[in-house]
Amino acid sequence: VQLQASGGGLVRAGGSLRLSCAASGRTVSSFGMGWFRQAPGKEREFVTNINLSGMRTTYSDSVKGRFTISRDNAKNTLYLQMNSLKSEDTAVYYCAADRRGPDTYVYWGQGTLVTVSS
Repeated sequence: VQLQASGGGLVRAGGSLRLSCAASGRTVSSFGMGWFRQAPGKEREFVTNINLSGMRTTYSDSVKGRFTISRDNAKNTLYLQMNSLKSEDTAVYYCAADRRGPDTYVYWGQGTLVTVSS
């Protein structure tokens, strides 16, 4: 499975961005999927995940109420809608597929940079 994340960019604080993660190679409809991020000089951290059907989601406290994860299994694509962005959301965002544990995934995308200016 190859994961291609896109949609990152420069946005002002308070703005919105929508990230996409397109999967190829095989369908990801049978995989739990998630988003992680890594800010400059920091460890990678969990952002959110979603189960196979899209009916169950989990968010980190830092993004809860501002970010929304979703998936379109027909398009083999994962999304992350990010609203009310803050400067501390600046990071490289990674999508992941085939969840085996809290932070354990088999497949990872290459990352897309989100920069929030204050």
